[in-house]
Amino acid sequence: MDLTQTHIYTPPPGFFRRLSVIDWLYGALLLAGALFAFNRYSPYMDVYEKGILLLSAPTFAWLGWQWKPVRWLMAVLAILAFSAIALYGGALEAANSKFFLKYALSSQSAILWMSTLFFLSTLFYWGGLITKSDFGGSVGSKLCWAAVILGFTGMLVRWYESYLVGVDVGHIPVSNLYEVFILFCMITALFYLYYEEQYATRQLGAFVMLVISAAVGFLLWYTISREASEIQPLVPALQSWWMKIHVPANFIGYGTFSLAAMVSIAYLLKSKGIWVDRLPSLEVLDDVMYKAIAVGFAFFTIATILGALWAAEAWGGYWSWDPKETWALIVWLNYAAWLHMRLMKGLRGQVAAWWALVGLMVTTFAFLGVNMFLSGLHSYGAL
Repeated sequence: MDLTQTHIYTPPPGFFRRLSVIDWLYGALLLAGALFAFNRYSPYMDVYEKGILLLSAPTFAWLGWQWKPVRWLMAVLAILAFSAIALYGGALEAANSKFFLKYALSSQSAILWMSTLFFLSTLFYWGGLITKSDFGGSVGSKLCWAAVILGFTGMLVRWYESYLVGVDVGHIPVSNLYEVFILFCMITALFYLYYEEQYATRQLGAFVMLVISAAVGFLLWYTISREASEIQPLVPALQSWWMKIHVPANFIGYGTFSLAAMVSIAYLLKSKGIWVDRLPSLEVLDDVMYKAIAVGFAFFTIATILGALWAAEAWGGYWSWDPKETWALIVWLNYAAWLHMRLMKGLRGQVAAWWALVGLMVTTFAFLGVNMFLSGLHSYGAL
């Protein structure tokens, strides 16, 4: 035996050893920002809010290390948000007199731009799918990224504007139907963009952007008909740190469930022989659908637990069979059953796709229908 030919197995480097200097610099900047905010604003925070702030640095560092676009997204958002804050100069009236605030960076302007860009992105994605053009998909993807940037900028600036309205009014912008619809659009779009990159396909954008555009259409109607963009003080029950983690976790679930449902439409079309040469393989569509539901179920479970803990603090009981709670349980059971059938029985194909699509109807009623047709303790987002 020729010992010179012997190869010694060398395990791949650990996760942290794979990080570049840029990765570490990104993490260091996040930590510095969190420590600066902690040093400056900790007197105004309770112990839970301090914990959330300090944990945000490693959380977003990990996200940026796993998915590189997060790094430049956060950098751009920081530049735009701080630019808007500087332009305000502590006076809310500046939004009507300063050009860039009035037409781009105030919360209402940024969110209107977000809405326009999402509509345009939908059109280009569909144009690319119908004509089998890479150009349409490429432009649609860039417009979707631009919409995400403007949407998150609008939310960050709205957060600051709420404190300009009044120190006692200021709050994180996830407290009413107007704000959570924006959050829904952002989360759904970001998860789609992640899968778009991971699977190197833009054909699904045409389908996913439909549900985002529908949400944007509702948002615009709600804004015009109800003047919903006006910043309002929080009702007493929402003046809690639980809101800061319960609502985002909930809408990660809503967003990914909706994404899975739109992918299921593409799956059903391809399985029926429609656009066979334009859509990704059934295996890819099935995998995206499964991963989206799995992620959504995990976060929806966390949100449900957090909601029960919040209810115990606010109302004295973990569960009261309020309509919102009941329908949240129905949503949870639906996707728990889907995942059980997938993992235990190998659920695949058109049955899984139809089930995911029906799940969107159940989720939509839990998200919006309860507010429209039922009443209960969760009445903060009533139409």
